[in-house]
Formats: sequence, structure tokens, C-alpha cells
Amino acid sequence: MSPLPERTMLALVCVNLALQLFDGVATYVGVHAGVAEGNPLLAWALAQLGPASALCLFKLQACACLLFLWRARRNRLAAPALALCAAIYVVCSLAPWAAALATLHLEYSTS
Repeated sequence: MSPLPERTMLALVCVNLALQLFDGVATYVGVHAGVAEGNPLLAWALAQLGPASALCLFKLQACACLLFLWRARRNRLAAPALALCAAIYVVCSLAPWAAALATLHLEYSTS
């Protein structure tokens, strides 16, 4: 299997960066609204460092990993790794946070 074209790899990195941004903002908003964080390691860091510091630290680390995958884009495993990361964030972050924030929005708009 040959590596994907550079433009496709860039699109995968950008999708993953957008998912990281969404996850960070949604987590910040959700935690401030009283929603519990599902990741035990992040929940611990939120309690120890505060939401802004913990989220910046975790999101910087995730973005550094994405940049590492960008640098390794010619490796045949880079594209599947980026696609898997995006799929995991859609299932474990985008969908749950979108549902939780929509529920919060409905509760606030009806009260």
C-alpha cells in the first residue's frame, strides 16, 4: 500500500486539529456547566491544574502527536493512524459532547 497524496494527508491532519479544538472548547464549556469529564486522567488533571491549564496541556500534547504524524506522512501507517484518531474523536468526543451541550442548551432555553 502506497502513502496517500500529500493533500489528503493534510486534510486528515486538519480534520484532527479541528476535532482537538472542538474537544477542548466543548470540554471547557461542559465542565463549567457541571458536566463530568469521562476521561479519568483528564478529570484528575482538571482537578489538579484547573480547566484552562489542563486542557491546554492535553490539547498541546495531542496536537504535537498530530504534527509528528504529519512529519511521518510518507509512512504507510500515518494515514490509517490519522483516520483512526479522527474516528475515535468523533465517537468518543464529538458525538457525546454535542449531545451533552445540546441537552444543556435545551435546559437553559426552556427555563
